[in-house]
Amino acid sequence: TAAFLAEVQDEKPKLVQDMRAVFDSNEVDAVDVATPDHWHAPAAIMACQAGKDVYVEKPHAHNLWESRQLVNAARKYNRIVQVGTQNRSGAYNKSALEYIQSGALGVIPLVKVYNMKPGSEFHLGAPGRMPADFDWDAWLGAAPKRDWHQRVYKGGWHQYWEYSDGDMSNDGIHQMDLAMMLMGSPGLPKRVSCMAGRFVHRNDDGVVPDTQEVTYEFDNFLMTFELTGYPKYMRKTTATIRRNDEYPYWTQNSTRIELYGSELMMTVGRHGGGWQVTTSGGRVVEQMYGRPCDEEHYRNFLACVKDRKQPNAAVEVAHPSAALVYMANIAHRVGNTTLEFDAEKERFKNNPAATKQLRREYRKGYAVPERV
Repeated sequence: TAAFLAEVQDEKPKLVQDMRAVFDSNEVDAVDVATPDHWHAPAAIMACQAGKDVYVEKPHAHNLWESRQLVNAARKYNRIVQVGTQNRSGAYNKSALEYIQSGALGVIPLVKVYNMKPGSEFHLGAPGRMPADFDWDAWLGAAPKRDWHQRVYKGGWHQYWEYSDGDMSNDGIHQMDLAMMLMGSPGLPKRVSCMAGRFVHRNDDGVVPDTQEVTYEFDNFLMTFELTGYPKYMRKTTATIRRNDEYPYWTQNSTRIELYGSELMMTVGRHGGGWQVTTSGGRVVEQMYGRPCDEEHYRNFLACVKDRKQPNAAVEVAHPSAALVYMANIAHRVGNTTLEFDAEKERFKNNPAATKQLRREYRKGYAVPERV
């Protein structure tokens, strides 16, 4: 990033090791938090406290309690906080929402969300040598103390609960958030059921699921989520499709959403996949090609920094979508079970072990404060 900025602007970016130096600078109005996931909320909260607006990559928090704390910080300090779920700024997704709101699909009692990607085994290998000037303790942050490992640092952290919520939060959150948008922002579900495990890559060093199936019960509909990390034939929407008038081959598209209306069915692809409405025999009734949403999402954030309007993916809007990830993984981690949820109190009913996992244990010096 620093090398790119040095090429496109006259002033070379200043590199600092401690993010607090950025937050303390009067020359900085807004920050982009692009750390590993476990640092997203702590960094974004500190930025809000320092009076900075924030663009924070998804997922914006490591757990539900952190997510709520970031919402509280954005409110308290009157900050613009845009979450990097870019689909909310896509013209074709807004068009899909309008089509759904027209009533053409009929009643929609079932929504299926997919994150069925290929994958491979994960092996740590040799720990390697840590760079002399690297602050490994700060990189770990709130996560438990462990020895340096180059593979953990170089993306392997996605494989561990200490830093991540698995590929459901890495990629699936995009489809989940888009599905929530298309369903009119229904809030939090009252029940979640999850079955998951590492069924294919059984003997590697990864921990998070390579196979996961979730069901959410809302007041008026069911939403399912399916994840894989192994089938070679599944593919995300290619860059060629995203930038041209094409549609994915939906059956083997990794990141699609299916809305089963009482009258018609809609299939939506994220990040430029477009959407199609079909009836019996696969006959297309209506459709719209897509385009990538990233640049529009960035423009929306910068515009909101100036006019102080709420952005398309404000953290309050993104909070329920992220909560779906946390709820599902907790249902898996407490025994692949069904959990009832109290949306008002944001805690599980009659399951203290599950409720305990709605927040994490923090190492001394890296805790998110109770009062932001």
